[in-house]
This record gives sequence, structure tokens and C-alpha cells, in this order.
Amino acid sequence: MKKTVFIHTNSKQMAGAIVGKHSLKRNSANPDAFDVQITAQEDFPVFAEFEGRKFLRGGNWRTWQNADLQSFTPVRFMPPEIMGYEGRAIVIDPDVFAVGDINELFDRDMEGKAVCAKPRPGHKGHANYVASSVMLLDCAKLGHWNVKKQFEAMFAGDLDYEDWIELRNEPEGSIGYLESFWNDFDRLEPDTKLIHNTKRRTQPWKTGLPIDFTNRPNKLLRMLGISGYKKKGSYLKHPDPRQEQFFFSLLKECLDAGEITEEQIKAEMAHNHVRHDAFDVMDRVPAVDLVLNDVRKAA
Repeated sequence: MKKTVFIHTNSKQMAGAIVGKHSLKRNSANPDAFDVQITAQEDFPVFAEFEGRKFLRGGNWRTWQNADLQSFTPVRFMPPEIMGYEGRAIVIDPDVFAVGDINELFDRDMEGKAVCAKPRPGHKGHANYVASSVMLLDCAKLGHWNVKKQFEAMFAGDLDYEDWIELRNEPEGSIGYLESFWNDFDRLEPDTKLIHNTKRRTQPWKTGLPIDFTNRPNKLLRMLGISGYKKKGSYLKHPDPRQEQFFFSLLKECLDAGEITEEQIKAEMAHNHVRHDAFDVMDRVPAVDLVLNDVRKAA
């Protein structure tokens, strides 16, 4: 199969996925060399079957809710199956946007590894944390990835969600490590290749909207048997105005190219998936290349 970037998402983050797809193609010197496929969590019946059931996460039991903002996460592991366990794939979250050329990542020497991803040592107290939100995959080496079986194992208590998404159960020596600029967490600088607006509360397209995600409980709440809670308040403005400009200049290009319609954006606004002043923001942001030129000048 042709090398493919998979953007996994759900309905709440579809606008981000559309912008992400556009960014991958427009910022590549050879956009015809790869495909981009948006894989929506709602398209896979296995997830709906487990609505309201308990699954294992971080050694505790949580309730699976398909309406949760992050319910798309298990879809990260679908690409090898979709690719028929052949060829290379890249998987990214729907809040990841290309600044550089994704072909550079596809053409990377994987040195025999099955997966390449960014390490985050010490994150959430885990010395060997690996961020699976951006992964380069050698699908032929991932025949053991079967999302239905792995997902079911969480509810049987045989697989911990955190072990799964942090790649802790992968064979020893099968994980290679990416540089930070291939999964830059809320950092837009001249060396950034993929920017990831990973801090949910400051995602630029949600500023001012009521928070709609379930927070992971702290240690005290877990001791009290509280498995998760709805965070209160509103999404905040991103502290870096260039990242807001970058997203909305890309969204404006999507609109001009017909990759998203005004009706779709209005529907996303009505569902509180996109901030209600989105059209006003698009009217005032500079063009994408001007935003990126400003980033490079700041070096």
C-alpha cells in the first residue's frame, strides 16, 4: 500500500483532523507521495459495544464513555490492520499539524525498529513514558496489534490502558525514538516539524467554550475510588498567539479550498467543538506563510 498518514479522531475533534490533513499536504514538497486518511472512532462498532463498561487504567477501573474528548485514542493502533500489515504508516492525533515535510519522517531510517515515537521520561511519574500521539510504524513488524482484542482485554482486566498507549508491552528493543520536533508539545519554533496542541485547555480553536473533557483523577481521588471527573470552567486562550494564528490561517485555507464548508464550521460551532468567533478570527489572521516567516524571524 501507498505510505499513509492516519489521523485518528472522533466527532469532537473532526475540525482539527481536517486542518491536520490540509497541513500535511500543503507543507510537503511531494504531497502525492503519501495518502492521508482520517479514521473516526465512531466508524468502528467495537467501541460502541463497550459504552458504560469498566476498563483498567493506571491500575484502577474507569468507565468507558464514547462521548469523551479522548475516546479516539485506541484508534491510534488501527493503522497496521488497515494497511494489511504491510508498508509504513504514520499516525497522529487530530490536534497535530504539519509545519515541515512529513516525507522526511516517512523516509527516516528506522534501524530495524517497529515503532518510532517521542520519549517523555518522567511524564506522569513513568520513567519509560513514550508518547504514542505521533508514531512512525513499520506495519510488517506489528502483526500483534489487533485493536479489538486489545480493547477487549482492557475490560477483562488483562491489559492496562496506560500500558497500551505508552507502548510498555511492546517487545524489548522494538521502539526507536523521535526528536522532539516531530511531536512538539505546544511549541512552535523554527525547527518544529509537527506541532501538537496537546494541552487540552488551551487548544486554539476552543477558546471560551465550556470544557467538555473528563480529567484524570489525582492520587487522592483514586484512593477515594473516584475514577474520573468532568473538569469545570472554560477553555483558555493559547499563550502563544502564533499558534492560534497558525491554526486559523490553515482553517481559512481549508475553507477557501472547499475542504471544509461554512455550514460544517457553523455546525461545529453549534456543537461547541469550535469557538463561536471562528470566522472573525479567520478574518484577522495573516496567511500561513506569513505566520511561519514570523516564527523563523524570531529565531
